Amino acid sequence: MVAEGNCLARHENRVVFVKGVAPGDVVDVRITKQKKSFWEGTPVRFVSYSDLRVEPFCEHFGVCGGCKWQHISYETQLYYKQKQVKDNLERIGKLALPPIDPIHGSAKTTYYRNKLEFTFSDNAWLTTEQIQSGNEFDRNALGFHIPGRFDKILDIKHCYLQAEPSNGIRLSVRKYAKDHQLEFNNLYKIDGFLRNLIIRTANTGDLMVILQVYHNEQEKITALLDFLQQAFPQITSLHYVVNNKGNETFHDLDVICYKGEPYIHEEMEGLRFRVGPKSFYQTNSEQAYELYRLTREMANLTGTELVYDLYTGAGTIANFVARHCREVIGVEYVPSAIEDAKINSQINEITNTQFYAGDLKDVLTPEFVAKHGSPEVVITDPPRAGMHPDIVARLLEIHPKRIVYVSCNPATQARDLELLSGKYTVTRVQPVDMFPQTHHVENIVSLEAK
Repeated sequence: MVAEGNCLARHENRVVFVKGVAPGDVVDVRITKQKKSFWEGTPVRFVSYSDLRVEPFCEHFGVCGGCKWQHISYETQLYYKQKQVKDNLERIGKLALPPIDPIHGSAKTTYYRNKLEFTFSDNAWLTTEQIQSGNEFDRNALGFHIPGRFDKILDIKHCYLQAEPSNGIRLSVRKYAKDHQLEFNNLYKIDGFLRNLIIRTANTGDLMVILQVYHNEQEKITALLDFLQQAFPQITSLHYVVNNKGNETFHDLDVICYKGEPYIHEEMEGLRFRVGPKSFYQTNSEQAYELYRLTREMANLTGTELVYDLYTGAGTIANFVARHCREVIGVEYVPSAIEDAKINSQINEITNTQFYAGDLKDVLTPEFVAKHGSPEVVITDPPRAGMHPDIVARLLEIHPKRIVYVSCNPATQARDLELLSGKYTVTRVQPVDMFPQTHHVENIVSLEAK
């Protein structure tokens, strides 16, 4: 197993990356892409199967791109995620490492997500078996994008990622739409009526549903949302968005709260975090707690430290560690996320946090540090692309005693750690599995100033 969940094989000393297989499979491969240094391919015939294989539990496995590792056991998944972290830090970062802590697995390996987005389409993807059957099929679908195909949606019967009533809501909306002849999304024309459905659940029992439509046809919207509220009275936050843009993002659009509260709440160690329709929150609530708990532990806080929390998002980590340090300064690019962070401090009566919105390389200036003080500890949790080189340079200038680097991409984390290695030593590495059945892995690294 190597990057992006693919397997590596060799043919006449040439590296071949193969999708949809397990280590130990013997397969005939069709080459789909040829580069100078490697080829890519897909299996066309299995000669024999690996002992690492298990039977996938989802009927959509292999077509839907969501859970690409269902064909290997969870123990095997954790082994390769741990190996991925180690390989990236050693090969890309060229780092001297302490023994890596065993990966912190997820208690739940199914139904662990708190947010899913489903897309409507009037041109559903048909599987090979459906096409070969010669039968006619209803092409209206509500499900997920086929990997690499913006225009094709797989109609999902049952998804194992989000607990009920998620499947029930999706299937009921689809049936209602067909029964009432509502127009499904046409992804080529960017038109229709029904566009997108988002379901957010919370560990408090709160439940949010967001319906995205192309046109403000109030009679249709009201009828569908009233149906949803009556069929699923457990919905505590019901919204709709009118969006006729070229994409489904709605951060720049008005979200109308139709019924209930305009937000839901997640809870962690007695802290409540408000999650609105546009808010970011880790999509595996139970593992998010483990991730933040381990991050706080690795920050080794005594109660006296000034902490900078970079890429703070909605301030979840900042508020989570605030009671264990003197003060937290959070910085984030997205202004709406900073407003969420401030609200989360207020509702939890946390008074030792400050939050600032702006591009980190522009905010984290010498003047900013002079005004707020030089931090003893920096926690950084950047997006997949990692930290901007200017931020790494700024950290080297500020030179905090300790840095805790949380990453969803060990490859870019390794790159940044190499840049920091002149002044910092890696003291602990802790992988965390947030997304069972996928190749994705989170990793926490603590660094001490030399």
